[in-house]
Amino acid sequence: MNKIKSMTGFGRAEASDEKHKITVEMKAVNHRYLDLSIRMPRKLNLFEARIRTLVKSYAVRGKVDLFVTCEDFSEEALALKYNETLAGAYVDYIQQMSQKFGIPNDLTAGRLAGFPEVLVMEHPEEDEETLWPLLEEALQKAGEAFAEQKTHEGERLAQDILQKLTDMEEQVSFIEERSPEVVKAYEERMAERMRELLEQTEVDEARLMTEAAIFADKTCVDEETVRLRSHITAMRQSLSKGTPEGVGRRLDFLAQEMNREANTTLSKCNDMDISATAITLKTEIEKIREQVQNIE
Repeated sequence: MNKIKSMTGFGRAEASDEKHKITVEMKAVNHRYLDLSIRMPRKLNLFEARIRTLVKSYAVRGKVDLFVTCEDFSEEALALKYNETLAGAYVDYIQQMSQKFGIPNDLTAGRLAGFPEVLVMEHPEEDEETLWPLLEEALQKAGEAFAEQKTHEGERLAQDILQKLTDMEEQVSFIEERSPEVVKAYEERMAERMRELLEQTEVDEARLMTEAAIFADKTCVDEETVRLRSHITAMRQSLSKGTPEGVGRRLDFLAQEMNREANTTLSKCNDMDISATAITLKTEIEKIREQVQNIE
């Protein structure tokens, strides 16, 4: 069973041997899709495809920033290279210039060594088979810490949303119980008005029933409350029973549908108590929508 995960998380880990220490930091914030950004030393670029594949096992959605550093402790970390061919070309051209323009050739070995690219410091070629296992270890450790934090935050979000769903069910129940009372109160007001207008104690029951039926039809929110309950149940199942990865999109869709039903209920009601409850319902749904944006 997959657990609910937040898109927000952080993980850091190190892996080292006698020659290298690799440090990996992985952090993420909300994003509609998976957006992975990698910053690492140039000598690790050959591992980028493998890094991306590994990170995707820890993140489905979110803006993920990955920072990799590599420290080299070996004595061969830097090597001095002498470019004899380029040095010879400098000597030849300087000698030609001296003869062409009749000026002294005061070239010395020290000055020649200072010319660009004659002496250069370079990193020796890394052994891919040695470096990748170290990098992979650091990535996995950071990824596990990253995933653990996302799961912990996801569980907290899920519990908070589940409590809000329970509160919403109580608000829906109030609307369902209150609606028939509103129709009955309307019918009583209509009967009283008819008595006053007709100045008689007997009223036209057929007309009264017709007026009450029209009012009930205009203000009926049975369909809306049924759909609200259905969406609440679907969201609770998604949060409680485990769902495929990327469930955040489904939860966001359900929250949008809930909001649609709450809006319709608010527009149809003709009672202050139901209106107040519908507004509270909309407020709870908006809070859920904000929290759902954090779920992977």
